[in-house]
Amino acid sequence: MKKLLRIVLVSSVPLLMFSCYYDEFPEEIEVVIPPDQVISFANDITPIFVTYNCTQCHFASGQNPDLTPGSEFNSLVPTYVNAGDPNNSRLYIKLSIDGHRNVDATSLALIKKWIDDGAENN
Repeated sequence: MKKLLRIVLVSSVPLLMFSCYYDEFPEEIEVVIPPDQVISFANDITPIFVTYNCTQCHFASGQNPDLTPGSEFNSLVPTYVNAGDPNNSRLYIKLSIDGHRNVDATSLALIKKWIDDGAENN
């Protein structure tokens, strides 16, 4: 019986030690939007708010900014978005650095490019 217990212990210890081992951390995906691509607030940015269900909190529960369709631009610019400066824009900081709502890399790249390009209501 002791021999069987010893065999089980000796064979299970390596399994336990290496079962949670990871070779690498997942790589962050960097999405690059072509410089000549025009980002539209209505066609590219507003759908991000819909995809991540932002109006659930930023409309129904009254949290600022108000992301209700039709009033989201005026609610964001200039209070939450500094045109031409995404790194000092509260919207971009909240989504990218703070990881709010786990917005995907493509959506973040679109928001960054839109802000870089002047955050126009187009």
